[in-house]
Amino acid sequence: MITQLINENLIRLNLTATSKDEVFNEMVDVLESQGKLNNREQFLKDVYAREEIGNTGFEDGIAIPHAKSAAVCEPAVAIGISRGGIEYGAEDGEASKLFFMIASPDGGADHHIEVLAELSSKLIEDGFIEAFMQAKTPAEALALLLEKKEVTNSVAADKGFLIGVTGCPAGIAHTYLAAEGLEKAAAEMGYEIKVETNGSIGVKNAPTAEEIERAVAIVVSCDKQVDMARFNGKKLIQTSVKAPISNGKGVIQQALDAAPYHADADSSKQEKSAATSGRSNLYRYLMNGVSHMIPFVVTGGLMIALSLAIGGEPTPSGMQIPAGSLWQHVLDVGVVAFQLMIPILAGYIAFAIGDRAALAPGFIGGWIANTGSFYGADAGTGFIGAIIAGLLVGYFVRFIATRNYHKMIAPLVPIMIAPILGTVFVASLFIFVIGAPIADLMQWLSAVLTEMSTGNVVLLGIVLGGMAGFDMGGPFNKVAFLFSVGMIASGQTQFMGAMAVAIPIAPLGMALATVIGRKLDIFEASEIEAGKAAGAMGLVGISEGAIPFAAQDPLSVIPANVIGSMVGAVMAFSFGITNSVAHGGPVVALLGAMNKPVMALICMATGAIVTAVVCVTLKKMRKARAANAVAA
Repeated sequence: MITQLINENLIRLNLTATSKDEVFNEMVDVLESQGKLNNREQFLKDVYAREEIGNTGFEDGIAIPHAKSAAVCEPAVAIGISRGGIEYGAEDGEASKLFFMIASPDGGADHHIEVLAELSSKLIEDGFIEAFMQAKTPAEALALLLEKKEVTNSVAADKGFLIGVTGCPAGIAHTYLAAEGLEKAAAEMGYEIKVETNGSIGVKNAPTAEEIERAVAIVVSCDKQVDMARFNGKKLIQTSVKAPISNGKGVIQQALDAAPYHADADSSKQEKSAATSGRSNLYRYLMNGVSHMIPFVVTGGLMIALSLAIGGEPTPSGMQIPAGSLWQHVLDVGVVAFQLMIPILAGYIAFAIGDRAALAPGFIGGWIANTGSFYGADAGTGFIGAIIAGLLVGYFVRFIATRNYHKMIAPLVPIMIAPILGTVFVASLFIFVIGAPIADLMQWLSAVLTEMSTGNVVLLGIVLGGMAGFDMGGPFNKVAFLFSVGMIASGQTQFMGAMAVAIPIAPLGMALATVIGRKLDIFEASEIEAGKAAGAMGLVGISEGAIPFAAQDPLSVIPANVIGSMVGAVMAFSFGITNSVAHGGPVVALLGAMNKPVMALICMATGAIVTAVVCVTLKKMRKARAANAVAA
């Protein structure tokens, strides 16, 4: 692959750049001059976006900035050398001198991953970096890069068989550098080794059960969740992905000297790695669910938003799209994505804890949790129920899967026993234990709102707004919405007016928060992208756009959503805003369903600003506390 993507014209042996930004610009210029890009600025933007996920500066003065971008018309690798070196933020604190900028087309093959895998073997080769830095011409540098050296090991691989597992959060460079480090060290020590890579293109080179059985030791150098139960009873060491890059022999020796690994004992131990950045395992489990849910939220939300904005018409029963129209089909597809997002959240939280055996019961548990008809409720539990289902299933299945079974039964545990028991467990829990209280809660909340409907409008605004912002589609939100819709029939449209104002505040507030917090490093890159979709969903009254944020950081986001929604609802009641259709958001005001559209928009904007400010403040406070805890 390297031979296809690099030529002499893509190599610059004397970069003039003196900063990281200048390096990026100079390297992008090289790619553009060779006709590899169709949009220079977009590719540069994508390179920076990748850098936000994790710094691409490595040890020994090497940096590998890269991006998979729609701005790339032909895959290529630009290479540059800075003789003086620049401050790049590399992990060893040293200046970076050798740069490989990999450009891979979006939607095409994973060229950047394949090139990184090949580069890893060269970069870890003894003397390669020094020789490359001394190259006098691009032709000489290219020859060094393409040179195929015969590997001659003076040590016979007769001491035994090892297994390695590598993986980093981004699933790219460190994964393959670590694999090369283990393979080289094992060869020099006289061991045969097979290394599984958990990269962004999936799991490659996974060991079979027979190979695990004959392995004398296991090295798991991962900063991400991998299946550990399969190594039960084997000598094993767990390290960060960086460890074998700098000291492969030492890591292998530690594994050979390690005690047998016991999956059940280890499951209760808190694992810490660079990927967690001081955060708990619980955060990683939630993140796994959220990251898989976001595409469903974005896809479904934008399709619903588009269909309502273009094809929707306000009617007393809500925003309606003419039956049989094109936009009705668009809406239907978006609804499917929304129906799947909650089971996806639950399923992948469970998967992060209990691995593949927990995936099916996690999906099923999420679906049941979000479908109130299973337990006699008018609405499901929403994303909060999905989180509960995912966590319960994950821990339950992990407990089941890590017991000691007879060798005849063990192969059936991950594919039959654990999934079936997990499904029965979570279904029974929601249908017979959790479900009844939820149904009773919804009836009680509805009665409370009815009782309060003739009371103080400020207090009612606080309660109605708080319920609207609390769970975004869950029982509290649904009760408030159904109550407000019911009041329309009796001619009291002020309740739906307050609800229509409160509905979009959570997604609009999160969209604004990501804009404010972009420079404060308080949002993940995926959240910033989700913020754009949340803004679009908020405009057409889809509160679910805020769910990814609430699921990822409920302690910061839910209070912010509740406070902002309360402010908006109280303002709506105070200004006498009414709404005659069962829907909310700016689109309703603009289509004439609200009596005071301008004032309604002001109320929505005020609530969204309050939500954004509160969210950013809480996140900054939590980040500061976490930093102080680490320092202590």
